[in-house]
Amino acid sequence: MSTKPTVLFVCVHNAGRSQMAAGYMQALAGDRVDVLSAGSEPKDQINPIAIQAMAEEGIDIAGNQPKVLTTEAVRDSDVVITMGCGDACPIFPGKRYEDWELTDPAGRGIEDVRPIRDDIKGRIQALLAEIAPATA
Repeated sequence: MSTKPTVLFVCVHNAGRSQMAAGYMQALAGDRVDVLSAGSEPKDQINPIAIQAMAEEGIDIAGNQPKVLTTEAVRDSDVVITMGCGDACPIFPGKRYEDWELTDPAGRGIEDVRPIRDDIKGRIQALLAEIAPATA
């Protein structure tokens, strides 16, 4: 019996990049992956431009709430993707860590956020192909 991987996306505010990444992973992976996201200093709401950018892709992240990063979330994850908060993440042996260099969408307009979103989508597709390839 195969257990599905858990992927945790972490950025500082859990309001933009990590929410978009989690949204893509849930949309593209379906039930093949468990998805978590968190921030080292979470904001009180998701970036409305990130919500708009994802809505253009048919993915609704408006109902999500930024969450604070916990040691448990990292411990329970198989893959931990950090986005500009690397030092805040506790490191556990035996996990896969990646740090994605992504521009923070905070304070940017939709024209600036679309390329960030598209970059995230490509990275999610590549990661998903590695950790939970679709079965024919």
